Amino acid sequence: MKGHVVTVFGSSRLLPGDPIYEEAQRLGYELARRGLTVCTGGYGGVMEAVSRGAREAGGHTIGITARIFALRANAWVAEEVVVETWQQRLFALIECGQGYVVCPGGTGTLVELAVVWELQNKRLAERRPCALLGSFWLPVIEHVARAEPAGAPGEGGRGGLPEFCFARTPVEAADYLFSHLQDRR
Repeated sequence: MKGHVVTVFGSSRLLPGDPIYEEAQRLGYELARRGLTVCTGGYGGVMEAVSRGAREAGGHTIGITARIFALRANAWVAEEVVVETWQQRLFALIECGQGYVVCPGGTGTLVELAVVWELQNKRLAERRPCALLGSFWLPVIEHVARAEPAGAPGEGGRGGLPEFCFARTPVEAADYLFSHLQDRR
């Protein structure tokens, strides 16, 4: 494995030609161009697009798949890590990443975002840079943050809006991750 690893989350249901797929492919390219390794859930949609873009830029890609799904990793995954269950896959994706990008997606992506947020909010995981690509997740983040204002009591929770970067473009997301991960060398 070369370089810092960035785990990318996003919809599995997109096809080439979809604007979000194209944006994710550009994201993978930009991350790899900065020497970052890309990790995804290894299947289709955003996972395929990001892996494809990274490989086209000469980067390394990791796909974490689960036997329970009985699916093959996409053709752009260079290194496949196979776990048994969906839960193991979720936590392996989070543990593998030294930073994260969350692209538009459905309930699976929402779970991934929520777990990253909660682990950091409860100080159960070290703080890692996380970029949300586009404005798709902003209403969700703002709505939840209103329910837990900063300084709200809790078991080690920070409350309030997390320290996410809201990146408008793949270049902004890649620059953010690269600059924050450079400090960790």
